[in-house]
Amino acid sequence: MPTAPGMPVTPGGGTPPRSGGNLRRNAVWAFVGAVLASAGWAAAVTAVPGMVSSSSSPRSLGSYHLSDDFCATAKPTKLLQTYTVSDTSAPSHHTDRHPALDSMNCSMSLKRTGGNSDSEYASVYLRADLHKAVNPAPELEANKELYRARGYQVTDISGIGEEAYYLYKDDGSDNYHSIYAELDVRDGGMTYYINYSASYTEGKGKPPSKDDLRSALQSDAQDAVRAMRQ
Repeated sequence: MPTAPGMPVTPGGGTPPRSGGNLRRNAVWAFVGAVLASAGWAAAVTAVPGMVSSSSSPRSLGSYHLSDDFCATAKPTKLLQTYTVSDTSAPSHHTDRHPALDSMNCSMSLKRTGGNSDSEYASVYLRADLHKAVNPAPELEANKELYRARGYQVTDISGIGEEAYYLYKDDGSDNYHSIYAELDVRDGGMTYYINYSASYTEGKGKPPSKDDLRSALQSDAQDAVRAMRQ
């Protein structure tokens, strides 16, 4: 019997068998293909985690670790060539541990070596965070832009971690000045910053220059980042 118009012809000239068997076989192979694809994706994720990493995924902490006394670990040696720790206020430090974020900090009151006036005092604050649940890079970038919008001079620094920048502002009014300088660093999931603040009246002493502070903070940041990895 001739086949109906539009129907495929089998080698024997008849109509093909009902398609239920083909549909079942196609469904089976589709399922097998999905399983294989899923297994391949899982293997790729295991072998190359970056394939599924997003901008918010945690970053590696490498060998960075906490210390119980950050004032000792991250001692600002370069700044202390110009200043001494104030006799009236001992350095303070604190370390916090949490499954999502470990943190350590240190604050010091400083006095200009050989200085006698109130203008010869300064303060320094150091902090390091180990981010275990998020990627801190976007926040660090946002922080830099916020400082720039508030009139701080922002300079990118190379050679420390994955990224670093220096902030500086001399907020003066008439003869009175407030100086603020800070250096921020990110390396993987570790963030570190050291900030310096001082005030002075013209003619009664003056803190280090912008470039001198940058050199000191950069040197102390390099030492601190190195010490946190030992």
